[in-house]
Parts: sequence; structure tokens; C-alpha cells
Amino acid sequence: MFEPSTITISRSAMRRNLAFLRQRLNGARLCSVVKGNAYGHGLDAFIPLAMEEGVDYFGVYSADEAWHVVEHLRKCPDLFIMGMVEGDGLAWAVEHGVEFCVHDRDRLEQAIGEAGRQKRKARIHIEVETGMHRTGFDRTALGPALDLMRAHDEHIELMGLFTHFAGAESSSNDQRVTAQMAHFDAARARFRQAGLHPAYAHQACSAAVMNYPHTVGPMARVGIMQYGFWPNQETWFRYSAVSGASTDPLKRLIGWKSRVMAITSVAAGGFIGYGTSSEAAHDMRIAVVPVGYAHGFDRGLSNLGRVLVRGQQARVAGIVNMNAISVDITDIPGVEKGDEVVLIGEQGDHRITVASFSELSEQLNYELLTRLPRDIPRTVIP
Repeated sequence: MFEPSTITISRSAMRRNLAFLRQRLNGARLCSVVKGNAYGHGLDAFIPLAMEEGVDYFGVYSADEAWHVVEHLRKCPDLFIMGMVEGDGLAWAVEHGVEFCVHDRDRLEQAIGEAGRQKRKARIHIEVETGMHRTGFDRTALGPALDLMRAHDEHIELMGLFTHFAGAESSSNDQRVTAQMAHFDAARARFRQAGLHPAYAHQACSAAVMNYPHTVGPMARVGIMQYGFWPNQETWFRYSAVSGASTDPLKRLIGWKSRVMAITSVAAGGFIGYGTSSEAAHDMRIAVVPVGYAHGFDRGLSNLGRVLVRGQQARVAGIVNMNAISVDITDIPGVEKGDEVVLIGEQGDHRITVASFSELSEQLNYELLTRLPRDIPRTVIP
């Protein structure tokens, strides 16, 4: 094979996760969030799969992600750029009917001007600042924005009014999130009073869908849960306590595999890899796997990480290199060059999860997933 590792995406897991989410959404439209290369799952693999399972609306972060989707898919779904879109990117979005976020007056004026030049409407979502303190119109700036939109209604199609919650996954943020809801309701009232009626008022993310279901409204932006991950352990525990569920209703889509590239022996007292962080306490047998931190296998997993070989766990021995790791196969009989190595997924009776990585390093699930390079081949499996 040419590539040092491959990633698989499970259709059956996707189907299961969507069924669970649709129960929670209760008829609301799902905006499938695919920023960060579909959370590392790959835009080119994930979006066609999701579309085949009935998803028709996707949220990206930036204009370049939206451009990639339009250029690489024969049938293009509805797209919403949730973050960065400026200059040529904004002009392109207007031209192609791609929806995009407007979070300040400069972008609103640019959208109106570009729509006028192209003689078509800019499809916009207005972001309101409710307590995240990142982007969005605050209460003072919202009034002039409403006036500007009313004065140029022939140039805009108001697709959405939205906000971002600052930590809906944790009950410790409840007071702050509850205050954000109140600010959002006040913003919606101001839009109604101004005679402006967005197609969608949306605020719920994955965590809010579970922890604040009354915020779902006509549409929800769901990211991490569609890939089979809970926003955090607390959200799973809260759901389990209320529902009585003892088994996880979600299933991970992603699998990551490589192969044994070489096998070597190390005598007792020898050091494995760079430096002296791993000394053989006894005669050891080591397998070299052609995956390292350049491929998303965090260097923080040096001497800590685990992989699966021949259905058994093998510990990373020594420093994670740029392009390779060494794993201890001393107690795993019969390992040969070319044997499959599971970095994420199942083999035999054992499983390596993304959470396994985050528990052994300082990486979040989100971080590890989105660091998986785009050039690792992604394949959809049943």
C-alpha cells in the first residue's frame, strides 16, 4: 500500500446516531456541522454518506470549506458558513446562494453591497452576542443593524438569527447559559417588532439538544454527537440518569488502522528510540508502526499510548516520532511484518477509543479528531 494508515467511516453507526438525534430533535431541521474536515472524518467521505441518510443541510466554518464542498460534490446540499467569510469569499457565497454568518456591521454592509452588485439576495444569518463575548451584534449594535436590514430588504434573505452557548455541556455553566437564552429571546422579540422574520432562530448545539431540549426550536446545529461522541462525560451521565439507559445509544463512526512496518529485538538495558526515556528492563520485541505525530498521533502519548495487534493491547515504547511509533509486542506471540495495527477501533475483544487518547494525554476528543491529516484516505464501510 502507498499510505501508512487508513481511516474508515461506518454507515451503520451513522444511521444509528441519526436515528437517535432525530428523536431528540422532534421534527426540527438538522444542520450537520462539518467544520474541521467533518471533525476529522473527512468532508469528501462524510457529507455524501450523510446525504444518503437524509441529511440535506450542513454547517461549515469558513468560505474555503464551503468552496471545497461545492467543487467536489456533484449534488450540493444547503450550506451555512458559520464563521469566516470575507472579500472574495463573501462574493462567492452570494453568487452561489451559500448562507453565511453576519456578526458585525462591516460584514452586513459588505453583504448588502455585494448583493446589489450581483443583483441577487445575500442569504444571511445574523449572530447576536448573548454572553459568549466572541462575535455577534450586542444589544447596542443590534438596533442600527435592524434599521439597515429593513432599508435594504431587497438585497438580503434573512435565513437565520442565532447565537452560541458558552458551555451548554456543563451544569457549572447553567447560570450563564440561562442568561444567554434570555438575551436571545429578547433579540428575537426585537426582530419581530422590526417586522423581520428569519426562517430559523437557532441556538442549540449537541450539548444543548441533550441538556436544554427546549432550545432546539425549528433547527439545531449538531456536530460531535452525529459522529458518535458525547460533548463530555457529564452530558452522557445526565442523559443516562434521566432515561435509565445503561448502554450508549451512540456509535463511533471512525476507525483508524495501520500495519507493522518492521520488527526488531532489544536486549535488556538497551534504549528504545530517541533519547533514554524507554529502557528495556528485559529482552524485548518491538514492532515499528509508520504513524507518528505528523499523522495526528500525539507526541504526548510517548510511553503511554496503546494500539491493538493480534487482538491484544501493545504499549507505545519510547518517544512518538514524526512518522513512526514503536510498540512493545514482547508478550504477543506470532506478530509479523504486515500485521494490522488498530489505532482507533476494535480488534478481537479489545477496543481503542478516541477517549483512550484523551485520557492518556491532554488532548480533547475534538482536538485529536480534527488533527487527523486530510491526506489519510477515508473509506465508507457498512
